[in-house]
Amino acid sequence: QVQLVESGGGLVQPGGSLRLSCAASGFPFINYAMSWYRQAPGKERELVAVITSVGGTPNYADSMKGRFTISRDNAKNTVYLQMNSLRPEDTAVYYCYARNRWSSVNYWGQGTQVPVSS
Repeated sequence: QVQLVESGGGLVQPGGSLRLSCAASGFPFINYAMSWYRQAPGKERELVAVITSVGGTPNYADSMKGRFTISRDNAKNTVYLQMNSLRPEDTAVYYCYARNRWSSVNYWGQGTQVPVSS
């Protein structure tokens, strides 16, 4: 059974930091590029960051560059998102996404809420 389980979300103050984790199971993690997306209230889901299956140079949305860092541990089947200098506009549900490097097979996590507020 394929599972992507996000954790680490929660209320954080502006300027604060948070690290999200996504634990994968049920598929060959090393063959999948991993991404984080987010969806703010009333807005469309948007890409936050992506890291390839072989751990190449990550890509980030412009507004996250320099503040967010995506990483993966293939031994633990886990992808992380370190978020620093959080802003109220970062408030969203953050989703983990896996896409096979050779096909269109893909999976979504259930999401974790990150409210940024004082």
